[in-house]
Amino acid sequence: MHNKLLEKLNNLTVEEKIGQLVQLTGDFFEGDLDTVVTGPLKKLGLHPNYNVYNTGSILNVTDADKIIRLQTDYLEKSNHKIPLLFMADIIYGFRTIFPIPLAQTCSWNFEAIEQAASISARECYDEGIHVTFSPMVDVVRDPRWGRVMESPGEDTLLAKKYAESMVYGIQGQEAESIPTDKIAACVKHFAAYGAPIAGREYNAVDMSEHMLREYYLPGYQAAIDAGAKLVMTAFNTLNGIPATGNEWLNRDLLREEMKFDGVLISDYAAVEELIMHGYAENATEAAKLGLAAGIDIDMKTAVYANQLKNVISGNEHLEQLLNDAVYRVLKLKSDLGLFEDPFRGLKTRQEQATRILSDAHKKAAQSLAEESIVLLKNEKNLLPLSKQTKIALIGPYSEENSTLGMWAIKGDEADTVNLKTGLLKHMGAEQLSVCRGSYLIPDHAREALGKYVDKLPVETGSEEALLQEAIQNAKEADVVILALGESIYQSGEGGSRTNPTLPEPQLKLLRELKQLGKQLVVIVYSGRPLILTEVTEQSDALIQAWYPGTMGGDALANILYGVVNPSGKLAMTFPRSVGQIPVYYNELSTGRPDLPENGSYRFATRYIDEVNKPLYPFGYGKSYSTFDCSLVSVSREEMGTEESVDIEVSVSNTGKFDGKETIQLYMRDRFASVTRPVKMLTDFRQIFLQSGETGTVQFSIREEMLRFVGSHMKYQSEPGDFDVYIGTSSQDTPLTFSFSFHREEQL
Repeated sequence: MHNKLLEKLNNLTVEEKIGQLVQLTGDFFEGDLDTVVTGPLKKLGLHPNYNVYNTGSILNVTDADKIIRLQTDYLEKSNHKIPLLFMADIIYGFRTIFPIPLAQTCSWNFEAIEQAASISARECYDEGIHVTFSPMVDVVRDPRWGRVMESPGEDTLLAKKYAESMVYGIQGQEAESIPTDKIAACVKHFAAYGAPIAGREYNAVDMSEHMLREYYLPGYQAAIDAGAKLVMTAFNTLNGIPATGNEWLNRDLLREEMKFDGVLISDYAAVEELIMHGYAENATEAAKLGLAAGIDIDMKTAVYANQLKNVISGNEHLEQLLNDAVYRVLKLKSDLGLFEDPFRGLKTRQEQATRILSDAHKKAAQSLAEESIVLLKNEKNLLPLSKQTKIALIGPYSEENSTLGMWAIKGDEADTVNLKTGLLKHMGAEQLSVCRGSYLIPDHAREALGKYVDKLPVETGSEEALLQEAIQNAKEADVVILALGESIYQSGEGGSRTNPTLPEPQLKLLRELKQLGKQLVVIVYSGRPLILTEVTEQSDALIQAWYPGTMGGDALANILYGVVNPSGKLAMTFPRSVGQIPVYYNELSTGRPDLPENGSYRFATRYIDEVNKPLYPFGYGKSYSTFDCSLVSVSREEMGTEESVDIEVSVSNTGKFDGKETIQLYMRDRFASVTRPVKMLTDFRQIFLQSGETGTVQFSIREEMLRFVGSHMKYQSEPGDFDVYIGTSSQDTPLTFSFSFHREEQL
């Protein structure tokens, strides 16, 4: 195959080679030549003589009929009949929409996450899509950043497991060719996109190389090791250099150290944005910097198309870089089998049409939603509800179908099960009253959403009238369910917020209903951890629903009525106040820790107006059951490089409900050549137990689990003492012991 690809490459002219590195949208191929020249070509700034039939790939065309039409037209008019690649932003579902990625990680069930990714890939395959821009594995510690919703959260281990599961689900585990029902995965955004200063979208990232390697790179590495065919660059600068033009980042680190040999694609217009960064003086320099940095595909700009021919002219090194980039694009097309079948997945699409949004797919989406939802509070065991309870369902999310999140580009709200619909499957209509209670977004905040304002629900009636209706409904009910949250357009890309709280009208609604003395169940829909300090105080039960996807209403109703026992655990810390942000569980040890025995001692790492502890810690999540854990055995107190510390933990379900618990193992390296975190998640096990049942889980600590990035930027383990903490969240770890690690040659 290598020789055949080289033959194809060598038969291309320079212009045809450059075309393979250009990604456009489908409108460039619509209409006659005059229409294209005066429309899309002119708008993008492409040279009028640019031949669109040299183009290598198409962005976000997701309709099968259009893909067939474009591919047919392209193959008829292109010189070498090299098929187009069709790529799309299918982040967490095509038509069957799963919970947002941050929610999925809260399931800690990576087999289910892999299954969800596999279903998404299957539906994409049936519609003719070849590449999805997923998974995003950026570690995030700042909930002000809107793209938290696409992230696996704050922890490196979960990011690694998420990355691997997603790539295997999307792409399969075959080394080269991508099998039927699978498509190519693109890991993003390389690198450290999830750490913008002040949580502001597209802002600079400034971090040490040590932090980059220790916490942020492992997720990308896991995706690469799993075989991801593409990597996407990040919009941000990293320590002063834009990622898209960063030769050290993309060639030395990504290609040489991390051994990535697939296609490196820019994010949308990121090559051209090198100019706005002040890193490239003009488009010519941007093209040169992009190629030198290893960018194989220029997404949706005219920079490569207009400039590369002159840039490489007479420069053998740059000519070779061009050939290398084109070869990688051709190899991706070959791995997808497009040279044998340019209409991959579409020849049998009539037979496969029933698979999209099938009952089996919806069942999987509902199951993952049920495992992703997190029970944060349940005073006096208010939940689960009795089917005889009279309910007032109040709030802007009571009947809202827009619960898919911002990046469900093919999701249809008409397919979504909302909360009211879900509840009515468990109760009679006469037991349920429903009203809105408040606006989803107050008027003064709407215009900040720009073009998305038109997609918001139309609000009718004054805020006061809505409030009074809610009060009346609540008075007549036994229990009030408040369905609150931020709009899907308040999170996602471009959705940074300085104060990520519920909108004030919704908080006012909560306060007013609390005064009635009714039992309040609050459900929060959001794409990020919100500051829920007041909400927690005012509610009797609190559920974090995230954006739960197509089957969210059924999933929530099953939890509310106890058909499903909640088991979700937070993949990201919830702050008490905005001043705590960024807040995360695995902070570094400090010379002046805030110790409980020191009380309000001033000269420690603490606030004088707030406690250090978050509202809800990483790994936290309640159940309708109670689980007791005890340490059964620890195999050794000293461990060598070829040995392991084997641990057995007994877990008992002491509650009335069958349920699943996630037992989490954290470690602390007491002394090392660099300062280590106060604790790091090292492993976890999930166990399902019937009421009254006792079971065991086993852990095995091995030498590779002790490794970290040392002062010379190499992964290593060091002899020393380690503390182990086992429990059900990062703050609830009652089982503890210590062991020593040594190297045999030192004995």
